[in-house]
Amino acid sequence: MKIFCSRANPTTGSVEWLEEDEHYDYHQEIARSSYADMLHDKDRVFKPMADAAVKIVEKNGFSDKIMVINKHSTEVTVGPEGDMPCCANILVTELFDTELIGEGALPSYEHAHRHLVEENCEAVPHRATIYAQLVESRRMWSWNKLFPIHLQTSLGEQVIVPPVDLENCPGAPSVCDIQLNQVSPADFTVLSDVLPMFSIDFSKQVSSSAACHSRQFEPLTSGRAQVVLSWWDIEMDPEGKIRCTTAPFWAHSDPEEMQWRDHWMQCVYFLPQEEPVVQGSALCLVAHHDDYCVWYSLQRTSPEKNERVHQMRPVCDCQAHLLWNRPRFGEINDQDRTDRYIQALSTVLKPDSVCLCVSDGSLLSVLAHHLGVEQVFTVESSAASHKLLRKIFKANHLEDKINIIEKRPELLTSEDLKSRKVSLLLGEPFFTTSLLPWHNLYFWYVRTAVDQHLGPGAVVMPQAASLHAVVVEFRDLWRIRSPCGDCEGFDVHIMDDMIKRALDFRESREAEPHPLWEYPCRSLSESRQILAFDFRQLVPPRPLCAEGTMELRRPGRSHAAVLWMEYHLTPECTLSTGLLEPADPEGGCCWNPHCKQAVYFFNPVLDPRAPLGGPQTVSYVVEFHPSTGDITMEFRLTDTPDSPLLSNKVA
Repeated sequence: MKIFCSRANPTTGSVEWLEEDEHYDYHQEIARSSYADMLHDKDRVFKPMADAAVKIVEKNGFSDKIMVINKHSTEVTVGPEGDMPCCANILVTELFDTELIGEGALPSYEHAHRHLVEENCEAVPHRATIYAQLVESRRMWSWNKLFPIHLQTSLGEQVIVPPVDLENCPGAPSVCDIQLNQVSPADFTVLSDVLPMFSIDFSKQVSSSAACHSRQFEPLTSGRAQVVLSWWDIEMDPEGKIRCTTAPFWAHSDPEEMQWRDHWMQCVYFLPQEEPVVQGSALCLVAHHDDYCVWYSLQRTSPEKNERVHQMRPVCDCQAHLLWNRPRFGEINDQDRTDRYIQALSTVLKPDSVCLCVSDGSLLSVLAHHLGVEQVFTVESSAASHKLLRKIFKANHLEDKINIIEKRPELLTSEDLKSRKVSLLLGEPFFTTSLLPWHNLYFWYVRTAVDQHLGPGAVVMPQAASLHAVVVEFRDLWRIRSPCGDCEGFDVHIMDDMIKRALDFRESREAEPHPLWEYPCRSLSESRQILAFDFRQLVPPRPLCAEGTMELRRPGRSHAAVLWMEYHLTPECTLSTGLLEPADPEGGCCWNPHCKQAVYFFNPVLDPRAPLGGPQTVSYVVEFHPSTGDITMEFRLTDTPDSPLLSNKVA
């Protein structure tokens, strides 16, 4: 039986209904789950999916010893007619995420101790401890706050200041989880030692009630407290001899033996406000948590042992953190990027220009005004972006200088533009619905939709875009797609086969967005422009096609093709969402830290333990379909005439 699934197309802004196999949801969930990454984690307690577990148990000869109950633990019953005949005396679990408790570990343990296990049971893991370290980091702080933006104009320096309520906002409530090992030590200043904040003994009754834990410390140096870095470790046994840690390299007992993980990373928490700290002057760092989340505050005095420090979980009340994610904050705060837009704008603006800005929550309209544009309109299709920009304009006394139009760009009328013809159509382009790099091609569709409002000789900026690709070898990211075979002596080929079958479904073959600054890789080929899009022209009625080959110039294992967009603001000024500069002689890559790149894993993904060799070139066929916004791609690894075709379809 077939089913129909609705699917939003970020490129065209339309909703499409696609016919899918009845197992579509099941297979695309498996294919995108990265279960293999967990199995490659040699420190991890292994608990596979229930529907694969039964077959794995049978294949490994444990059917008479292991019973799989396909239920959530809170639905399991105990008794003669229940799922379990009696309460257990050993509790083995893996309920942890990067934040430790974000997958509901506390309420699950709480229920298990009350209903599923004996009073003196032993738990594996036995204990978990959360650690924290206070730091000052302009880079990480830029992911949470809007900085003043400076621009040089003919009237001197102008400064775009953030609204007061944005400055005072505690930020987004969700944790920022990243590969902290990829943040340069030069990007933060350590203000405290590593502090053990609190521990949970899983062999005893666990409470999911809200609580707080404080640790007094003396700052190692004076500075501004902004960010708390946090991670955890678990002790498998009561004596703590078997230990698994998610600590970053500088806090790891044996950095050379660190286990790479993508399912467990490290946490970045932002204090509600930055606070000055003085070396040697005692402070208290307080960890708060409810049943699912952790957050931090800084106190000048230590609370009494039984005193509860009442602090609500951070919730955005300024709109900015609802509209802009953390990378977007960093992008807007990037002064070098702003300077390049100013440079490009300065070459196309005229005093009598009529400017129309089309991007979500963009400050380009403010730049255009300060650079002398006579009349500026900005289209904001969402209520959140409309409300946020009004605040920013008011804080900078621009509420009567820039016109905000709250509607979709395709619905613009001449009355919205005060019967003026647009002489400059401006976009970053950035749209909050975009997931993959080319989804911001929605700007091209908007440019086409508003063509009737453009005057003779109107300038479109960016004037063009191009899709680029490079073949890479990942240092570690290949693990999320690599088959496992055996895991700690257990044959899990059944799991590998199930994932392999799931990868045959359309959704699972699409590109995966990854922030590659967190995932080191080497380029094996030179970067190649694949397709070009001319925004000075309307979206064409026919597909854009390209085919060619990419020669592998460096030895290595071809794990994936990475794709990104470059926007050509003017002939002299280009912004890249991918590689920021050519790869170094060894193939090292410098990726845009504010953007996610598109990763197409070749299938099968080559294990670095496999011998070198294989294809010498990668051939490709790429087609952009204007009617749907789809991009279809076929990659062929060619070292022999009959090498297999690797096909991917994306939207």
